[in-house]
Amino acid sequence: MAHTAMSGSGTTAGDDPLQTAVWRLRSRACWADAAALLQPHTAEASLQRASLLVERCLYTEQGWAEAEDALRTAEALAQSDDERGAAACERGQLAYASTLLSVRDRADEARAALGRAAALIAPGAPGRALLDFRRGLLAENLARAPQAARAAYRRAHAGATAQDDPLLMSFTWRHLAGLALREGELAEARHGFAESLRIREELGYLVGTAPALASLADAESEPEASRLRAEAGRLFRLLGGVPTWLATQLTPPAATA
Repeated sequence: MAHTAMSGSGTTAGDDPLQTAVWRLRSRACWADAAALLQPHTAEASLQRASLLVERCLYTEQGWAEAEDALRTAEALAQSDDERGAAACERGQLAYASTLLSVRDRADEARAALGRAAALIAPGAPGRALLDFRRGLLAENLARAPQAARAAYRRAHAGATAQDDPLLMSFTWRHLAGLALREGELAEARHGFAESLRIREELGYLVGTAPALASLADAESEPEASRLRAEAGRLFRLLGGVPTWLATQLTPPAATA
């Protein structure tokens, strides 16, 4: 299962207090509360607010109308190519989430929006790594094209590394590891999943820690796999069953055979 990724500030000491508060709420699955702290009077604030509400849709399968409203506001306020590209990137992610979670098939809209974002966001620009990651998600989960997905994830990983964006790196590590696992490359998969988990724990990204634990469990043997899955289940319940799609992954394969 795929996630949105958006590294904002607020993850380190000395950051803007507002961004720190937004990050703490976001990392604990309180997207609506985090979004409420942002006044959408500028393109930057409206884009961040839309990103939070789009992420909530993917993790909870709820809040679609609110995300659409926030996205329309962000699109209306965007003036530069980078801002318009970022808004298009969020629209592509929302359409992708709707398709992935079988809410409504918006695959064509997702592809068109991310294509528009690619035309607006220059290579090397701050938003390009996130765009590359999301294009990888489409390739992997909608187009079923793992080679194209791997190439996109690698570009995203390189960009996230160059921009010192650890949260996005945690996503690229995890998805590259997932592709490795499918191909039977267990050592590579374990390494990627472990790096993703390490980063999320260091950042305090609680809502992303349970999926990271569950993914690592899929690449481990017993009894370590059961221990990791149990810890993921504890965090999953602590957050009220979020992300919703993780419930099936927390059931070990042997139990459903």
